[in-house]
Amino acid sequence: SHPKAFSLLILVWTSFHFLLTMLSRTAPPLLRRVAAAATSRSSAVRYMSTSAVSPWAGFEMGPPDPILGLSHAFHEDPSHLKIIVGVGAYRDDHGHPFVLPCVREAERIVMSEGNDHEYLGIAGDADFIDLALKFAYGDDSAPLMENRVAGVQSLSGTGGLRVMGELLKNHGHSHIYVPNPTWGNHIPIFKNSGLEVRKYHYYDAKKSDLDFDNLIKDMKDMPEGSCILLHACAHNPTGMDPNMEQWKEISKVAMERNLVPFFDCAYQGFASGNAAEDAAAIRMFVEDGHNIALVQSFSKNFGLYGQRVGCLSVVAANEDEAKRVESQMKMVIRPMYSNPPRYGARLITTVLADPKLSSDFIVECKDMADRINRMRGLLRSELEAAGSTRSWDHITHQIGMFCYSGLTAEEVTALKEKHHVYCTLDGRISMAGVTSGNVNYIAHSIHDVTEG
Repeated sequence: SHPKAFSLLILVWTSFHFLLTMLSRTAPPLLRRVAAAATSRSSAVRYMSTSAVSPWAGFEMGPPDPILGLSHAFHEDPSHLKIIVGVGAYRDDHGHPFVLPCVREAERIVMSEGNDHEYLGIAGDADFIDLALKFAYGDDSAPLMENRVAGVQSLSGTGGLRVMGELLKNHGHSHIYVPNPTWGNHIPIFKNSGLEVRKYHYYDAKKSDLDFDNLIKDMKDMPEGSCILLHACAHNPTGMDPNMEQWKEISKVAMERNLVPFFDCAYQGFASGNAAEDAAAIRMFVEDGHNIALVQSFSKNFGLYGQRVGCLSVVAANEDEAKRVESQMKMVIRPMYSNPPRYGARLITTVLADPKLSSDFIVECKDMADRINRMRGLLRSELEAAGSTRSWDHITHQIGMFCYSGLTAEEVTALKEKHHVYCTLDGRISMAGVTSGNVNYIAHSIHDVTEG
């Protein structure tokens, strides 16, 4: 048998090596030199055979990312009918990536300045931070005028979330509450920060609506002092936001329970087409007296997906407290990624510091939001025209980049396999991938898998 043959081979090899060793010690000089050389070669062979196993051999293949893995499957699909509506990146009505004209002009200006490529400080670009904070809190924000907002440039929203998670963990927090559902990356980000992730009710899938009563009930049951993550606007993945009266109630309960509101603002200006309107909840909470935390992403609204530009801030009680909080932020950042990149921050600073480019941005951002809303209306009307017996009202009641369609995992799978339409398994559709040229096909494909 193979095991016996292998054992015999080992025995022969060991005996041969022992014989060579003895000869190298007792034989005449010439023979000893030959034996020593052979022994050395056999030892090298034995070392190579034992060290051939890689130190990484025990690593298992990780599961594909539910969103990025979807893109890979889409690109591997040879069908000419294939459409992807799963990735959260804006596309124009031809399905092409879109660069805002104001950003193109900012690129031209930045390139003409002959800037160097020196390191930024740990906190990032001070001019960018100042403009980013005014963009979110408002030019007339009392905490900004009182110098009690601690802010740092972050690696888009994701990096800011990770820094804040570690900051919370380092200063007495053991858990964080997130809406159910929430952006899929929130959970591993906070878990990797060392926090226990707890969920609160947010969306009623049966009614395709905000589960407001249970949301408030859950907040009232949260331990005092807990941190609660809130989506500032265009909730991902549901697209269902509280109205201002509901936000007022959420603020009231958060104050009663002494909760720490942490806003994730990834779509300011992109959701409604009005940046101030999209920041209304943030500004309300600050006016109500909350010392909030806020992370901003400039990927969606400025179309700077690959530049990883964001800002993390905390509203403190006073200027001295803000300085201490910022120092703790920098203590987290320094060993994590040292400092942020410059280029994207320069582009946003150039736009927001220039009155004309800022005005252009408002118009261009609204154009993106308006196209998304038109596609919502078209998708709903096409589904209704196809004779669907389901209600699709929620498509136009939701806001922002995503439509939480209500499709089951089985229907999503059928949509991909029968019609080559790709969306995430929870039925989230990126409305940015819907165009006037493909909306009819998408609607009839959905109708087929839901009514067939």
